[in-house]
Amino acid sequence: MPTIGVKRDLLFEALGKTYTDDEFQDLCFAFGLELDEVTTEKQMLTKEQGDVAAAANASEEIIYRIDIPANRYDLLCLEGLVTGLLVFQGKVKPPKFQFVEPAKRQVLNIAPSTAQIRPYAVAAVLRNVTFTQASYNSFIDLQDKLHQNICRKRTLVAIGTHDLDTIQGPFSYEALAPDQIKFKPLNQAKEMTGSQLMDFYATHAQLKQYLPIIRDSPVYPVIYDANRVVLSLPPIINGDHSKISLKTKNVFIECTATDRTKAKVVLDTIVCLFSEHCAQKFTVEPCDVVQPDGSVLSYPELEVREERISVKRANAYIGIEEPAEKLADMLTRMYLEAKVDGDSLVVKIPPTRHDVIHACDIYEDVAIAYGYNNIKKSLPAFMQIAKQFPLNKLTEQLREQVAQAGFTEALTFTLCSRDDIGRKLNKSIEALPAVHIGNPKTLEFQVVRTTLLPGLLKTLVANRKMPLPLKLFEISDVVVADENTEVGARNERRVCAVNCNKTAGFEVVHGLLDRVMQLLSVPWKTANVTKGYYLQAAEDPSYFPGRCANVMYDNVVIGKIGVLHPTVLQAFELTTPCSVVEFTIEPFV
Repeated sequence: MPTIGVKRDLLFEALGKTYTDDEFQDLCFAFGLELDEVTTEKQMLTKEQGDVAAAANASEEIIYRIDIPANRYDLLCLEGLVTGLLVFQGKVKPPKFQFVEPAKRQVLNIAPSTAQIRPYAVAAVLRNVTFTQASYNSFIDLQDKLHQNICRKRTLVAIGTHDLDTIQGPFSYEALAPDQIKFKPLNQAKEMTGSQLMDFYATHAQLKQYLPIIRDSPVYPVIYDANRVVLSLPPIINGDHSKISLKTKNVFIECTATDRTKAKVVLDTIVCLFSEHCAQKFTVEPCDVVQPDGSVLSYPELEVREERISVKRANAYIGIEEPAEKLADMLTRMYLEAKVDGDSLVVKIPPTRHDVIHACDIYEDVAIAYGYNNIKKSLPAFMQIAKQFPLNKLTEQLREQVAQAGFTEALTFTLCSRDDIGRKLNKSIEALPAVHIGNPKTLEFQVVRTTLLPGLLKTLVANRKMPLPLKLFEISDVVVADENTEVGARNERRVCAVNCNKTAGFEVVHGLLDRVMQLLSVPWKTANVTKGYYLQAAEDPSYFPGRCANVMYDNVVIGKIGVLHPTVLQAFELTTPCSVVEFTIEPFV
């Protein structure tokens, strides 16, 4: 859920009313938002950097940090938030967005070569814009919020905004070899080629995360104007020549993308929210985008579509009884103009509300406008007998019994480092069926654990000053990559126990295994017992040679038991021997 920070005084000025913190929190809640924090820039910097001196010159103006639903792109800036709240309060009507046809449209030509990297592009123009410092900052912040949200960190869509008076159309969107592209990046003093730019920004705090999107491609996307001036190198950075400023009056907006639908949503959102700063409010100048096949598409679309919903169903789903006129008024307050048509409502979905996809989204807005706290509690019309998920029930029962056997329960992180399940256990990470995190923030959380053992060993290290023996256990899920499943991975519930003492104490974990099997009514396999459990000698690099066995059930390996290898203990900084048992409990559900 994205969080936006808006200055309280600017917000109240735009709303035309001053609220106390509690009053504004109530308003946000009624609108389906949450006031997360009341803070200042100085407090935020002190909290993030931990350096009071660094924040000494920061502003102490009150900032409201507001949690916005992830699909409400229209509320990600001050302009959208204010409009939404004013419409919700009934103080203004939902704005109607219109096209202003210029004498000659701006044209963006897409070259066939872009199909190799980012094949789609859309564009629009905002004319006669008046920027203040606050609206300029909001314009830049909205782009960043969209990049992090719907644009998926620029992998799906990259936004470029330019001062139209500094460039000359028609524009061309091409894909060229890195060394063929040369321009001066935003706020830089010298020109760079595409390759030099990658090296220059490799250590940049904000931009380095976007470089891998195109770095290994044989061609880079680039947008030129009629004079071959570079506008931008998406999705990395804009050119310095066309940068916007407080003096900018006409803004050319382009979005390049790997997903055309997402690009249209992003463009609609930007032009709708900031067209209120145009001299003629809520007007947008369309652009022609010439496709590689020669066809011409006009953007932005600003489509207003209609949906028809049943009044009876709306009331029934929410649990209320309101007349059609009241429901229509509620939807209009939620930025969805509605009119009564018999026993139905005809709802207009504006271009700012791309989050409304199905009828259920409209029902949800009715519920928000009505107020969740105003819906009377009632029992369901039908009765169901609920029961605990069998695997969780077995897990809870085993936790109690293993604890009674003298072991202490630990709850460890599901994520761990590659070394934890690989090198430290004398195994190759490439050979393990591990699920890897795509963009890990820390070295400690790189993969999803494939075994419970590393977490317990780290817990032992943290408690090694405690008196021996240390007997720990955990019953939790591991995640194993599996191509036969729908999502390519599956969870597996396991029990793992570690005994750490002056001697390994293999008999301790063996005894726990026997106790668990006794509780599960699983007998030891003998000549007279065909279906039971037994141990089968095995070799595993994590365990001491000759001191490891597979736990077998119904002739299938369900786990391992043994004494840990000294190199494993050394890797986890342990100095006392440890014996381990780990097996899955899913076959016994």
